[in-house]
Amino acid sequence: MRPRLLDLFCGAGGAAMGYVRAGFDVVGVDIKPQPRYPFEFRQVDVFAVSLPWMRTFDAVHASPPCQHYSVVTPAANRASHPDWLAATRGLLRMVGAPWVIENVPGAPLRPDYRLCGCMFSLPNLKREHWFETSWHGFELRPPCDHREPVITVSGTGAGNQHSRAPHHGFADWRRAMGIDWMTGKELAQAIPPAYTEHIGAALLEQLQGVAA
Repeated sequence: MRPRLLDLFCGAGGAAMGYVRAGFDVVGVDIKPQPRYPFEFRQVDVFAVSLPWMRTFDAVHASPPCQHYSVVTPAANRASHPDWLAATRGLLRMVGAPWVIENVPGAPLRPDYRLCGCMFSLPNLKREHWFETSWHGFELRPPCDHREPVITVSGTGAGNQHSRAPHHGFADWRRAMGIDWMTGKELAQAIPPAYTEHIGAALLEQLQGVAA
């Protein structure tokens, strides 16, 4: 039987796809409608979800909004975006299951894993994400290598068939991210599935250790 993972602030399901590929069954939760989320989905405020229901899951992933910390957000506007990272961490500790929090570089979390597209043979993708884990995960990895031309997928996205990046169209974004079901705006907010497939493998080892 596959372990169940709760995907909080799930967006359109980039992280979820990686966890499913790693071996989890996933249920997503987001306050906004997510018509392209590829797995079971519930539209609800993360902080209104029943704690007993959350405790029926074997693990939890959370990607609280990153705009408060993102370099893409103008500095003068960052204070207008909510900072839910500490509250999210507190919620996951109450759930009690192994957990992962994802956010952008510079966010106030402990970056147990710093992952970028060049580490996963994603075509020219330059996109770093940080992951804090309940088990203080650790691995030695070489630094990013972006000597080849890069594609950055960031900003608000276009929400249609075009990206904001010069010379890179919508198809380039999809190919670089390893995602073929999202709009441009959704891609701009997404986690490449390769990242969470990697994190998911470490999470499975953690669950197996707890069971033993």
